[in-house]
Amino acid sequence: MIRFLLAAFLATAAMAQQFHIDHVTVAGRDVKAMTQALRKAAGITAEYGGPHSNHATEMALASFPDGSYLELIAIQPKPDPAALQAHYWHKFLVSDGGPCAWALRPADFDAEMGRLRKAGVRVTGPNKSGRKRPDGVEIGWETAQIGPTNGGFFPFLIHDFTPRENRAFPSGKPTTTKWNGVARVVIAVHDLDAAIARYQKAFDLPSSDRREDPALGARLAWFPGTPVVLATPLGRGSWLNARLEELGEAPCAFILGAKPDSRFERVAWFDAAELGWHLGVEQ
Repeated sequence: MIRFLLAAFLATAAMAQQFHIDHVTVAGRDVKAMTQALRKAAGITAEYGGPHSNHATEMALASFPDGSYLELIAIQPKPDPAALQAHYWHKFLVSDGGPCAWALRPADFDAEMGRLRKAGVRVTGPNKSGRKRPDGVEIGWETAQIGPTNGGFFPFLIHDFTPRENRAFPSGKPTTTKWNGVARVVIAVHDLDAAIARYQKAFDLPSSDRREDPALGARLAWFPGTPVVLATPLGRGSWLNARLEELGEAPCAFILGAKPDSRFERVAWFDAAELGWHLGVEQ
């Protein structure tokens, strides 16, 4: 019995390390409006992080004590039309689509790309990127896309060339300490069983737990020890069904953890109408 419990503990710890959330991304048209809505609806302050080097987007971020952060990405005031059109989150940006992606920070970036490819999962990249903070500090990183979308159904991987704290903590500290960090990523999917199988193949995950969430209007499946929550609509007339039809399989909500050991049992949701997207907190 002790050996079994120890094995379960080690497996859970390994999965938690494998699924180390770097950040999650919310897309929209206007970064100032998004920042104001986050502060008003959730009491969370986001600080401006500067324009990306792609000539299409700019961002603000809200960072947490555990090192994860919430990125608000929006269209630059005078974007390059071609660059904006070609952006992988174009649909989310122009439609104020809200949650659009999430990123993992593996301990070994190259090894994780190799492991995924060996598991039969398509990995694209790595691709270099960066931005300059308002204070002039240059930040550089590389990413790798898993599957057909960039951070949509699967997370993307990220690795820093410059100190990560310069990217996550522009002011040298978290922007809020009210919550510990991003605990769950809720991913809208068409077919729950098929989505579970794809995650199990890519990340060698055990069986999932399931339940219905009437408040979210979704049937959920999640893998203990990971932040992954898969959600399929309870009914065809729901907001989640409309979102799937418009934006496809991608994150539809993010959930914060009140403390390091928060558990996925009860979630309180902020006012989605006021915020413009779905954000919850584990209770």
